[in-house]
This record gives sequence, structure tokens and C-alpha cells, in this order.
Amino acid sequence: MADFMLNYGGVVMGAFGAALAVLLSGIGSARGVGMVGESSTALMIEQPEKFGKSLVLQLLPGTQGLYGFVIALLALGQLTANMSLSQGMFIFMSCLPIAIGGWTSAVFQGRVAVSGVNLLAKNDEQATKGIIYAVMVETYALLAFVISLILLNAVSF
Repeated sequence: MADFMLNYGGVVMGAFGAALAVLLSGIGSARGVGMVGESSTALMIEQPEKFGKSLVLQLLPGTQGLYGFVIALLALGQLTANMSLSQGMFIFMSCLPIAIGGWTSAVFQGRVAVSGVNLLAKNDEQATKGIIYAVMVETYALLAFVISLILLNAVSF
């Protein structure tokens, strides 16, 4: 096992980081989008004319999955079969901000967006405020994305 890690540990750890970036941010986005979808579907029973506004709220938690996908693509582009373990660990660590930050912010953004759907159901004129509240959570996903992006581009192997 030690011989395997010395020879291929770098590419394995780099690929693991890319996988985590996609998986965790994707899981968070799926959960967030799902929560808002459930809430919005209930709204459509009574007020189908509010579909467009509720759809905006549902789409918001999905962006974190896209951020994770972009970071994973960039990380995969840096992998080589003979990269050192330290290079692979650097790529792995570079993927963690969007993996963890994307997952967490997508879930919380979904919760805020569900509240936005409730606001939309009760007062259509206040729907934009619900969207603004949900977008505020996006800030932290963007920060995680930018840090992962900067880290991946900070060192050339």
C-alpha cells in the first residue's frame, strides 16, 4: 500500500478532491432544490400563476453544484499520472472550500428559499425580498468557489 501511495498517491488524492467538490456541492444543491421544489409544488395547488417566481427561488440552491462541477473540472485538468503526493494533496485541499462551503450553503439557501416561497404564497408583492434573502446565502458559496479557484491556480505543477 505504501508503494502504491508513493507512486500514485498524488493522482489519487487529486481525483478524490475533485470528486468531493462535485459530490458534496451536488448533494447540497439537490437537497436545497428539492426542499424548495416541495414547497413550491404545494403553492401551485392554490396559486399556479406564481410558478415563475417560485421557480427562481428553486433554482438558487442549484448553483453550488455548478460551482463544484467547475472546480472539479479544473482540478482534473491538473492531474498527471506521475504527480507527487504533495501535489495531489494540494489539489485535494484546494477542492475542500467549495466541497464543504457549497454543500452547507446550498442546504441553508434552500431553507431560506422555502421561507421565500411561504412569503410569496402570502404576499406576492414581497416576493423579491424572499429572493434577496436567499441570494445573500449565495455569497458564501461564491467565496468558497473563488478560494478554490485561486488555490487551484496558485501553483503550477
